[in-house]
Amino acid sequence: SCTRSEDDCLGRDQEVQIDGRQAYMESVALHDGALVPREFANPTDDTFMVEDAVEAIGFGKFQWKLSILTGLSWMADAMEMMILSILAPQLHCEWRLPSLWVALLTSAVFIGMMISSSIWGNISDKYGRKTGLKMSVAWTMFYGVLSAFAPVYGWILFLRALVGFGIGGAPQSVTLYAEFLPMRSRATCILLIEIFWALGTVFEVLLAILVMPTLGWRWLLGLSTIPLFIFAILSFWLPESARYDVLTGNQEKALTTLKRIAKENGVPMPLGKLIAARQEDRGKFQDLFSPHFRWTTILLWFIWFSNAFAYYGLVLLTTELFQEGGACGESKGSKREPRCSLECKYLTSDDYKDLLWTTLSEFPGLLVTLWAIDRLGRRKTMALCFFVFSLCLVPLYACVGRTWLTVLIFIARAFIAGGFQAAYVYTPEVYPTATRALGLGTSSGMARVGALITPFVAQVMLESSVYLTLSVYSICCLLAAIASCALPIETTGRGLQESSHREWGQEMMGRAPANSSGGIPHSDSGSQEDGAHARGW
Repeated sequence: SCTRSEDDCLGRDQEVQIDGRQAYMESVALHDGALVPREFANPTDDTFMVEDAVEAIGFGKFQWKLSILTGLSWMADAMEMMILSILAPQLHCEWRLPSLWVALLTSAVFIGMMISSSIWGNISDKYGRKTGLKMSVAWTMFYGVLSAFAPVYGWILFLRALVGFGIGGAPQSVTLYAEFLPMRSRATCILLIEIFWALGTVFEVLLAILVMPTLGWRWLLGLSTIPLFIFAILSFWLPESARYDVLTGNQEKALTTLKRIAKENGVPMPLGKLIAARQEDRGKFQDLFSPHFRWTTILLWFIWFSNAFAYYGLVLLTTELFQEGGACGESKGSKREPRCSLECKYLTSDDYKDLLWTTLSEFPGLLVTLWAIDRLGRRKTMALCFFVFSLCLVPLYACVGRTWLTVLIFIARAFIAGGFQAAYVYTPEVYPTATRALGLGTSSGMARVGALITPFVAQVMLESSVYLTLSVYSICCLLAAIASCALPIETTGRGLQESSHREWGQEMMGRAPANSSGGIPHSDSGSQEDGAHARGW
C-alpha cells in the first residue's frame, strides 16, 4: 500500500518512535482509508490515531452542537466588525470629529487585530485551543461593554483597539472546529460556519435600525456583545481538541474526549490503543518557514492580505462609488468638490437598507464556494474567486448606471467573500497540528495588514482618481489568483496532519500515483463516486 519502495517507506516511518515502537501503520492508514471512514478504524488493528477515531465516529450530534457554538463566536466578531461602518458616521456628527480621526477609529480595531492574531495563535498552540478561545472571547466582551461607556474620543479609540485585540483570536474557533471534523465534511462545515458571519453582519444592521434612532450608539455597542456573552456561558461545554491533547502527551484526556463524542453521536469507539507522535516544541514561528512549508506560508500570507485588502476595500468603496456615480463623474471631466472634513451626514434609513443589501451578497458567495471547493479543489476555488472579482471591476472603468454599479459590486463582493471562506478552509488543513493555530493566526494577521492599508486606497486615493483605485484592486487580485494556483500543496481529500516530522504519501500533489487505492480526488474530484464522498456530509 506504499507508493514508494518498501525500504524508503520503512526508512521514513522509523523516524517516528511512539512508546518505543515504530509507527509503521501511519502511512498505510491514510492510503487505504483515504475516503472510507470504516477502513480508517479497522478493528483488526490494535492501534489507532486521533485521525482514525474522528473518521470512524463521523459527523453527528456533537458536531452540530460544536457548529452552533463556533458559529456564535463568528457571529459576535462579525457584529463587532460591522459596528465600524455604523459607528463612524454617528461619532463624526455627534462629537464633530475630523474625517481623519474617524478613519483612525477603523484602523485602531485592525491594528489591535493585527498585533494579536499571532499572539492568540501562539497561546492556542502552547496552552490549548479551548484556553485561547475562551480568553479571547472574554477579552472582547469585557472591552466591548466598556467601550459603550467611553466619555471622549481618546477613550473610545483606545477601547476599540483593545476590542480589535480580542477579535484577533476569533480564527482559533475554526482551528478547534476543524480538528473535530471528519475529512469528508470538513470543507462543507467550515463554509457553513461562515453563514454565521453573514448572519452576524445582517443582525448588526437590523439591530442598528432598531436601536440607533431611539437609544443611540452606546446601547448598540452594549447590545452587540450579547452573542459573546452567550458563547462565554456555553463554552464550558467545549472540549479541548483531542489532536492537541495527544500532541502534548495527554493521551488519557484525548481518549476521554473521543469517547464522549462517540457516545453523543451514538457510535462505537474504534478498538485498540490510541497512539501518536509526541512533539514538545509546539507553536514555533520558524516551523512555518521550514523547507516543507516555506512557499506555502509566503503565498498564503499574500493571499490573505489580498483577500482582506479587496474585501474591506469594496465595502468602503460601495458608499463612495454610489455618492460619486463611479467613473461617471471623472469621465465628464468634473473634478470632485472638496468637502469640509467636519461636514457630516447621519445615516438615513435608506443607508441602512443599502448596507443590508450589500451585506446579503455574502450568501450567494458562500453557495459558489460550497459548490466549487470539492469539485475544483481548494486552490482553484481561491483563484476563481480572485479572478471573478477582478473581472467585475473592469466594467466600472466605463460610466455604468447605478443599477449596473449595484449588480457588479454585489457579484464582486459575493466572490471575494467566497475567496475568504476558501482560505479559511485551506489554511487549517495545510498545516500540521503543532503549528496549525499559529499558521492560521499569522495568516489572519496578514489579512489585518491588508485591511489597515485599504481605507487609504478606497477613500484617500479615490479622491484623486477612480481609475487608479480600481487598477490597484484589480492587479492585486490577479496576482493573488496566480499565487493561489502556485500553492504547492492541495488539501482536498487529505487528512489533517498530526506532526510536521513526517510526510505522508498524499501530502504533495502528484506523489501518489493516480491508480493508488486511496482514490484521492485531485483538483477535479476524480470519479463521480470520489466526488460524492468528498462532498458528503
